[in-house]
Amino acid sequence: MKSILFKTLWGHEGSFANAISEAKQAGFAGLEGPVPPEEEEGICDEFFSALKAEGCPWIAEVTTCTKPGVYVPEPGRTVKEHLESLDRGVAASLKGAPRFINSMAGYDAWPLEEAIRFFRGVVDLEQKHGIGISVETHRGRSTFSPWATREILLAVPDLKLTCDFSHWCVVAERWILDEHPEILDLAAQHAYHIQARIGYAQGPQVPDPRAPEYAEAYEVHLRWWDRVVECMATRGFDEITLTPEFGPDGYLQCEPFSRKPVADLWELNRWIGHALAERFSQRISGTSDF
Repeated sequence: MKSILFKTLWGHEGSFANAISEAKQAGFAGLEGPVPPEEEEGICDEFFSALKAEGCPWIAEVTTCTKPGVYVPEPGRTVKEHLESLDRGVAASLKGAPRFINSMAGYDAWPLEEAIRFFRGVVDLEQKHGIGISVETHRGRSTFSPWATREILLAVPDLKLTCDFSHWCVVAERWILDEHPEILDLAAQHAYHIQARIGYAQGPQVPDPRAPEYAEAYEVHLRWWDRVVECMATRGFDEITLTPEFGPDGYLQCEPFSRKPVADLWELNRWIGHALAERFSQRISGTSDF
C-alpha cells in the first residue's frame, strides 16, 4: 500500500495550471478542491481543461448548503435541501472526472435522527452517481464531534469517512481519541481518505507542527493516523489518499496589526505530506511497527 499526496486548493493563489505544476514539482499526485463557482464564466472549463491537459488526478470537494468560499452551512436548511445540494454538487463535479467526492455535509444543529436520515441519503447518492462520497469530520457539520459521529457510523454502516481529527480536538478541548479509543477504531473502520492537519485544544491548526512546543500535538495525531492506516491496510486498501490541509481563513495564525502569517502554508503542507507518506510506507512495508 502506498500513500498518494494531494495538494489542497484552499489557500492557493494563482492559476490552476500553476497549482498543478506546484503539486507535481513537490511530488504530489494531484489536487483536492471544489468545482469553481458557476457564476465565474469560463472558469470551470479552464479548471477541467487544466486537469485533463496535465493528466492530473483530482479529489472533488462538495459542501452542502453554502455559498462559494463559505464552509459553515446556512442555518435552518432541511435534510432534503442538504441532499439536493449534495446531489447538484456531485453532478457538477462529475464533469471533471474526479477520483471521488470529499464532502463537508449536513448540519450540526440537527437532532441525531435527522443526521442519520441525511447520511443514509448520502449513501443512496453514492449509488445514484456511481462514485464514492467520503464525509469529512468537520465543525459546523453533523460530524462535528466524535460522539455524534459514533452514533451516525453505527446507524449508517456503509458511510465513508474523511478523517480530519483536528476538529475534534477543538470541540473536546483535549486529545479526545486517547480518551475514547473505541471511537478511533470505529472511525478507522470507515476511513476512506485522510486530511492531515494538526489541531490542539484551542484551535484546529497549530502554528507550525515542527515547533517543539507542539511536539505533543504532532505525536498524538501521528498515533491516531497510524491506527487509521493500519486499519485501512487490514481492510484491503492498496492506496491511501492523503491531503495535507494546513490552511488560511483564520486557521493560519498571523501577527496582530501587521497580519503577517507566522508560517508558509505550502511549505507546511509539503513537509507534513512527505513526512506522513514516508512514515506510512515504512509501517505498511514492515520496516517499522505500528
